[in-house]
Amino acid sequence: MDAVTSAAPPETPAALRPVRVRDLGRQPYEPVWRAMSALTAGRGPETVDEFWIVEHDPVFTLGQAGREEHVLMPGDIPVIHVDRGGQVTYHGPGQIVLYPLLDLRRLKVGVREYVCRIEQAIIDTLADWNIGAARRDGAPGVYVAGAKVAALGIRVRRGCSFHGLAFNIDMDLEPFRRINPCGYAGLQVASMVDFGGPSSMEAVKPVLVQHLARQFGLAPGAAPPPTL
Repeated sequence: MDAVTSAAPPETPAALRPVRVRDLGRQPYEPVWRAMSALTAGRGPETVDEFWIVEHDPVFTLGQAGREEHVLMPGDIPVIHVDRGGQVTYHGPGQIVLYPLLDLRRLKVGVREYVCRIEQAIIDTLADWNIGAARRDGAPGVYVAGAKVAALGIRVRRGCSFHGLAFNIDMDLEPFRRINPCGYAGLQVASMVDFGGPSSMEAVKPVLVQHLARQFGLAPGAAPPPTL
């Protein structure tokens, strides 16, 4: 997918559509994946959009077209084959994973634009801590000083999105050396804290949510976590 150089948010309507923000805390990967898949499968035209925020137990996930050779030495960390796009990535403590469960048809947002707006929300979040970030041609995600700080892996079913973004805040990055991150051998990976950002995920979460909601013209409101 080619990078898009501009990601201006939509015109702000008089009344913003709501988006429910559910903080799941720390969870194993698979129950969350099954729950967001079920929510997406059961959506109707009036289903309210949701952002799910979670910190996962250590796990490698391999996308639909993922190649096994990119998983080098998983060791004691499980590898789960999932139905998102992209290659292999790592989720673990100190990383914000945010799943935008959105009706893109209702929002009138195409897939390429959707990816661009997610990237822009992360770039804008980093800018709030005076960290300059950018996209990279042909490699979706967000980079600071050439190192990847956020990865994207999405799926769209019947016009509705699930899976999403993984934003490194203050992680043990060693597991990334056990894989070719996102299918790129030798790709440098970093955390926000490495560039002077906060170590607290709680400091970053509300800022990221606000920027992401703005990109899609949504009004965020807190909601209880889903039943897994």
